[in-house]
Amino acid sequence: MKVLHFVTGGFSGATQVAVDLCEAAQRTPGMEVLLVLRRKRSTRMDRVEALRARGLEVRVVSNWLHALTVWELRRIIRAWRPDVVFAHGFSDHIWGRQAAVAEGVPRIFHVEHNARERYTRRRLRQALALAPHTQASIGVSEGVRTSLIERGFAPAQCLAIPNGIALERFPESLLPPRWQDREPAILMASRFARQKDHATLIHALALLRDRGLTPALYLAGAGSERLLRQARALAERLGLNAQVRFLGNVSNLPERLAATQVFVLSSRWEGMPLALVEAMAAGCACVATDVVGVREVIDQGRTGLLVPPGDATALADALQQVLLDPAMAARLGAAARAQALKAHGHELMWQRYRALLMNGGSA
Repeated sequence: MKVLHFVTGGFSGATQVAVDLCEAAQRTPGMEVLLVLRRKRSTRMDRVEALRARGLEVRVVSNWLHALTVWELRRIIRAWRPDVVFAHGFSDHIWGRQAAVAEGVPRIFHVEHNARERYTRRRLRQALALAPHTQASIGVSEGVRTSLIERGFAPAQCLAIPNGIALERFPESLLPPRWQDREPAILMASRFARQKDHATLIHALALLRDRGLTPALYLAGAGSERLLRQARALAERLGLNAQVRFLGNVSNLPERLAATQVFVLSSRWEGMPLALVEAMAAGCACVATDVVGVREVIDQGRTGLLVPPGDATALADALQQVLLDPAMAARLGAAARAQALKAHGHELMWQRYRALLMNGGSA
């Protein structure tokens, strides 16, 4: 079976899920896999080459015109002749499926990675018009599946397969023996994008300072240069330069997470956040915004704390709780890790995708 995954080359969570599925398929006897990335301004060829060095076959198509993207992808499909195409994320799932339909690919799947996307009426019509040629629309959480149905996708054609992470990157030996061995700091690992809300977190840090708490805040991730500049300017304007550290892309994220007490995911919307699940696997005390995707991962008060999106005061209150009550924070971290190990591994995600491929792909 030849399986092609088409996804943004922006190295977002959607890209990571596609990479993980490609590597799992590559390890499965009888499967060949090809990853096709749509070039973005943030596409770094060194990261593409790193994927190739890991043994993945990777192609890159242009992003100049959507028609050109489809044409280049059609050429790849025509030459490689896949049995299955997975088209990931908005609006890549439209271009990917258009190319696959035009080239007569027998089995086509749409993977939606966020509960809230920028569907215009035209884009939604294009997506729904591809439904008769699509075996299933996969939401990366139950909330994303529900959002697909609300947009008009047929319920019988929609299913949920939650994202998973590489649990082997978070062995017990990675964790410090005692909670107090972790730095009493805050870490948010997320690209700078419209979806993410670094500003509310920085404002919450200012509120904590006014209450006499001055933890370090580490912001890991790259993304939009404009939004990164705005975050730096906000930290400077609020007098937080000594506390806020901009780390850029971090190669040793599991180690950083395990060395830090508190993880925050401040978002406006989500699908199924990999960074949050990784923080849970590292045993962090997690505080996150109460949005679709997140509330399926965090059990309020047991595996983490949820706060309303965009509410700096509520976020500061939750952070104050975990910073001032180490025993509670340690309990949250231990429960979060147990949940991640039980329900959010790569293997479980791959078993569900593999079953979809093996049973004919019906939802």
